[in-house]
Amino acid sequence: MKKVTFLTTLLGIAQMATAQTDSIAHDLRDVIITGTRTRVSARHVPFDVTVVDRGTLTQDHRPNLLPTLTEEVPGLFTTSRGVLGYGVSTNAAGGISLRGLAGGSGQMMVLIDGTPQYQGIYGHPISDSYQTLMAERVEVMRGPACWLYGSNAMGGVVNIVTRRPHSDGSHTNANIGAGSYGTVQTELGNDTRLGRFSSTVAAQYGRSDNQRPNMGFEQYGGFVRLGYDFSAHWNLSAEANLTHFNASNPGLASNPLAGARQWITRGAAALSLENHYGKTNGRITLYDNFGRHKINDGWHQGEAPTKRYFRSRDALAGVSWYQAARLFKGNTTTVGLDYQHIYGRAYYTSMATGEVIETPNKQSGHSHRNEVAGYVDFRQDLANWLTVDAGIRLDHHSITGNEWVPQGGVAIRPLDNGALKLMVSKGFRNPTMREMYLYPPSSTDLKPEKIMNYELSWQQSLAATGFSYGINVFYLKGDNMIQTVRVDGRPRNVNTGIVENTGAELQASWRIDRHWSVTTNHSVLHMHHLVLGAPEYKGYLGGTLEEGKWRIHAGIMQLSGLITNTTTRHHENATLVNATIDYCLSKGVSLWAKGDNLLAQHYEINEGFPMPRTTFMGGVNLSF
Repeated sequence: MKKVTFLTTLLGIAQMATAQTDSIAHDLRDVIITGTRTRVSARHVPFDVTVVDRGTLTQDHRPNLLPTLTEEVPGLFTTSRGVLGYGVSTNAAGGISLRGLAGGSGQMMVLIDGTPQYQGIYGHPISDSYQTLMAERVEVMRGPACWLYGSNAMGGVVNIVTRRPHSDGSHTNANIGAGSYGTVQTELGNDTRLGRFSSTVAAQYGRSDNQRPNMGFEQYGGFVRLGYDFSAHWNLSAEANLTHFNASNPGLASNPLAGARQWITRGAAALSLENHYGKTNGRITLYDNFGRHKINDGWHQGEAPTKRYFRSRDALAGVSWYQAARLFKGNTTTVGLDYQHIYGRAYYTSMATGEVIETPNKQSGHSHRNEVAGYVDFRQDLANWLTVDAGIRLDHHSITGNEWVPQGGVAIRPLDNGALKLMVSKGFRNPTMREMYLYPPSSTDLKPEKIMNYELSWQQSLAATGFSYGINVFYLKGDNMIQTVRVDGRPRNVNTGIVENTGAELQASWRIDRHWSVTTNHSVLHMHHLVLGAPEYKGYLGGTLEEGKWRIHAGIMQLSGLITNTTTRHHENATLVNATIDYCLSKGVSLWAKGDNLLAQHYEINEGFPMPRTTFMGGVNLSF
């Protein structure tokens, strides 16, 4: 019934649309770079990319990007366990899934300006690293993007495009807020452009006790981006972000932990040289992202306190180069080369002495792996209504060998404002250090996981009415999924699992007039093999009213069939209502207040971690 209500509401919106186009995300005229490496109209590519701009990312005063992306992007979901912070290791939240393929298993990828970001030992994104302060917009490509970005982009990619000033002058913004459970969040940022030089500098601090004892979270970090235009054709940029967080793990509500704490430092840096000419453009980027983890796994009641820390160091460093050229009319051909070195070291140290402890059964280890790849993407307008796109990548992994990764599709434009798209693409994921070298089930005989994805979509933008929408259906099937099974009486990682998912996604936006705007998206997912943290249905409806000095944004998200235990097949349903109010007190000064889970729903996303009921935050935003 709730699904029907959501879809009925959407049809009502479509029938009443009467004004101008919304800026949020879903207009066909959006220019995208994810999935192409070059700027291109979304109407001319066969895949679906959702663009979420900075205005949308900041409208609810959230320090992390992922809650907003969960609302705005169909098919994407992020697990959570508290007011602030996701944590890492056992009982962590922050698992990102796209179409039932999970980032926690390394099956989807987060990028920052097109460079990969994942943990070098376990292969998953670190969700607490993705702060709103760094983002100008986020582009989410749903479906495999491995022909362009390599391993781990099986389910899709979340590409964070970093902030940069576009006009001369200096602008500073500060945001300070506090609320339920001792939560505090602060952010300070500055954008400056002086002629050929530009800079963005931002810093943040946040903390919360969260809703359970021994669940505190504290984080501080910063981001800097410097740019210099040598000419109209060449520019150089350097960027870095660093974050540190301390997180506590209280354990399951039915079996609490004591002493479980985490001290995590993550960082990323990149240096890029770009060229822009009339018929060709390209970039070469040197990048490195790294982490230092220290974890106390804690103990249950009646157990002796732990006497050692788990520690790890990891890095993902490489170079990425591409050049795109218009070889003839209607053509864009892109060639690229990627190299990356993946490093990880896991070990234990004594709490008393700090000395490294020798451990049996592969509890410790280190690994160096390399990946080298080349790719070609060919896009051609055969007519003003027809574009074909084909690409292929050869990826070589130092352990698993070569992998060919093809993709192809067409974009048909029977209407000036509409596009029909068909896409076939392959995805793959190389095994991680953990799966090959760490812990007793590890095996060096593992091969890459593989999937094939088939997709059909229709998108249309009705400029005269301000209404745009898109709908797509997909089918994906894969094998060689890495699972732990018993071999000769012992657990062992083997390529034995399969995945088969089908689904449909819908998104729409409507700018009713200069005061009102509405967005909605819905996704239905059928999984032949259940996955944690991937709801069978997710629907979102959000509205914004701007009147004088007031701005009100409210949204309702429906979750159905959210699996929290694959053995018992237990699932959760929830209806979540959030609202934010901003009031412009004077020029450059605004007050804000927001409430989350206003219906006080009782639900869990991670089993054993009840989510907080209604929470409130309030603060002030300064701009000068």
